[in-house]
Amino acid sequence: MTRNDQSQRPPLRCHQVRVSERTTWTFVEINDGEFNGLGEATLEGQSDAIERAVQSLGEALFEPGSRPSESHLSRLADWLLADRCAHSLVNATALSAIEQALHDLLARRAGLALHARLGQAKRSRIRLYANINRGTVPRTPERFAARALRAALQGFGAIKMAPFDGVSPDADDAHAQRALIDAGLARIAAVRSALDAQFPQCDLMVDCHWRFNAALAMQMADELAQLKVSWYECPVAEVPEQFATLRQIRSRANDLGMQLAGAETMIGVNGFLPLLKAGLYDVVMPDVKHAGGLTEVLRIAEIAADHGAACSPHNPTGPICHAHSLHVSAVFNDLPALEVQFEESELFFALADSDLPRFEDGMSALPPGPGLGTRCHIAPTAAQEE
Repeated sequence: MTRNDQSQRPPLRCHQVRVSERTTWTFVEINDGEFNGLGEATLEGQSDAIERAVQSLGEALFEPGSRPSESHLSRLADWLLADRCAHSLVNATALSAIEQALHDLLARRAGLALHARLGQAKRSRIRLYANINRGTVPRTPERFAARALRAALQGFGAIKMAPFDGVSPDADDAHAQRALIDAGLARIAAVRSALDAQFPQCDLMVDCHWRFNAALAMQMADELAQLKVSWYECPVAEVPEQFATLRQIRSRANDLGMQLAGAETMIGVNGFLPLLKAGLYDVVMPDVKHAGGLTEVLRIAEIAADHGAACSPHNPTGPICHAHSLHVSAVFNDLPALEVQFEESELFFALADSDLPRFEDGMSALPPGPGLGTRCHIAPTAAQEE
């Protein structure tokens, strides 16, 4: 990696890595001239906007020639508390990546593993569940079933899919929407049948990406339960106007033996509190890329527990977010499981060095210290080399 001229500009730069037709991973690097720290700022369709936001926040955060320090983390926390990023997922993602990278750098400088910097580790191995969605092409029931079996054969005890392509809460053509819903249900049914034949105890999780209106979301709870789905995620938009609907969906889902999960794009404790106070979810899903970084995710987990909700980090992107999520998950008091993208791209492990632990029996060891415990073979974007 190219070292920044710290007398001229903040010690910070972005790296974009295109990994599929849909996905570009965005990484953030901070370098103090001796150590570097890495964070991840992946947000679908927003890579260039993220890069601009990272540079803007970096210029506001670092004085020219300044050395990254605890004071910079405190300033980021103050910005988040002041809701500087509350209404912009792009800005929140940029801030979160800078926060991750600072924690990595400061841990490396201190010779500590990142989880040791965050608190006392409660576990040395992290239970994972496999998100098979993005790696499933073509989007046929047979392909979903094959991918689910592949994950189950590798020891994953829970598998998540997002099968309702094209469904929209605002669609006008009810007949066309029903056809798309039926296609999604066929994908789920194929996965459930394949798992029942060999792995009947494997949990099946369905992410709906806010695609339903209130009436359809209630109906889908019954249809998913018939397919033995155990986790119903993001059925409707997470806005105050839908809070009453979400409480009703949660009650219905619980009666049918399902958990209701969501809040993967919420920002900071202040973003999660209204949902928790309203009792909307059994499980909230803060993402270290969006929620404000590592420290904020730990605060969210504590407050979720106070409100009777579990906390399972959202983590379906690249290897740097995954490594950070492993470290923060080690410090949680309680952890149902950590999400991981399953074989979307061979670059997931190819970009990381050999210290990033492979998945074993649906589990992951913690990356070794110091810091994040893994580096990435990445290069600056072309624009930054000009």
